[in-house]
Amino acid sequence: MSRKIGVKILGTGSYFPKKIITNIDLEKKVKTSDEWITTRTGIKERRISKKNELTSDLAFKASLEALKVTDILPEQIDLILVATITPDMFFPSTACFLQKKLYSSISSQKPAFDLSAACSGFIYGITIARAFIKSGLYKTILLVGAEELSKITDWTDRSTCVLFGDGAGAMILSASDTDDDILATYLGADGSYSDLLFMPAGGTANPATINTVETKLHTIKMDGMHVFKVAVPKMTLAGKKALELSGKKLKDIKLFIPHQANMRIIKAVAKKMNISMDKVFVNIHKTGNISSATTITALDEAIKSGKIKSGDLVELIAFGAGFTWGAAVIRI
Repeated sequence: MSRKIGVKILGTGSYFPKKIITNIDLEKKVKTSDEWITTRTGIKERRISKKNELTSDLAFKASLEALKVTDILPEQIDLILVATITPDMFFPSTACFLQKKLYSSISSQKPAFDLSAACSGFIYGITIARAFIKSGLYKTILLVGAEELSKITDWTDRSTCVLFGDGAGAMILSASDTDDDILATYLGADGSYSDLLFMPAGGTANPATINTVETKLHTIKMDGMHVFKVAVPKMTLAGKKALELSGKKLKDIKLFIPHQANMRIIKAVAKKMNISMDKVFVNIHKTGNISSATTITALDEAIKSGKIKSGDLVELIAFGAGFTWGAAVIRI
């Protein structure tokens, strides 16, 4: 009889750039106000990386923290996964750059690759890591969500520049004979909405030209109203489906951690799922939207702040460009 393999979450880590841009700072850049931003998004400030600070740098620092917490050595990692839509370059992957930084003094030929699912990226990554471990192919996986959205933001567009920030979070998962900390995941996508949240240029559809740069096509474009209309039902669907697949009920979950995109979305999803806001973790006011990094950095903060402890059940829920969506019920 084949051995049943469980997945153990060994630990997490996170990193944010030191520079902070507040709503008051943005009032000096575009026609907006702290009240307008706070009322419509819940955001008060966001972290911004330096010009020479790369996504892989943020990923590296978050990974080091996760390695320290878990007492895992870089040599013990069998696979590196990085969820990001702001890679250092189109290629090589940010995961390869991260590998180079982790193994600066030794040689490592362990596999490493990026995955792109926008704000749902980390939950897609949990699903992939879980499958790899349960298949027996890899034993210990470093999963990272890292973004520098500030570098693809149009800082003259008041509808989008108030939303985004930078940061990275990491999780180390490993095979286990006794534990199974990933109870269930649920993923979805619908490419018919791809024109509502996207970056037009830089790929094969619009290769870089003087015109694409001058017209700011290498920055985020979003139809916020229509994103909201799809995000709420899809996040609700994902949250309910993952709970159903896990065999758990709302009352069993200690904390719900939704993607930190917009406070109105968070509250609307909580209402539709019949979740009291005192069970919903929110840190959007100090981070803004950091895409794939929001759920993992929020989880790390919730652990370090004592809001959740070992053995507690948590549900992560996300929605992003694509559109993509997903949820994961996990045990800390």
